[in-house]
Amino acid sequence: MLQPLGDRVLVEPSEAEDKSPGGIILPESAQEQPAEGKVVAVGPGRILDDGERQEISVSEGDVIIYKRFGGTEVTVDGEDYVLVEEDSILAIRS
Repeated sequence: MLQPLGDRVLVEPSEAEDKSPGGIILPESAQEQPAEGKVVAVGPGRILDDGERQEISVSEGDVIIYKRFGGTEVTVDGEDYVLVEEDSILAIRS
């Protein structure tokens, strides 16, 4: 498994919808990229100008919404993940 550095978060993206709201099956090229996923690992946090470390505001297991193109896609052991910076996280889903 990867251990994110700094203020980065490793996210397992949710599956893209393969049907439209009307029930039409969408080809993979037409499916929207998910902007929601489960936090798998978090970095230690950003180091501030005064040398203090600012902890990340999400935890492993949280389901988050992040900027659609705000991360870097990575594959580890055949699984797809997205590495996002904390600034790209928009909300925690409850």
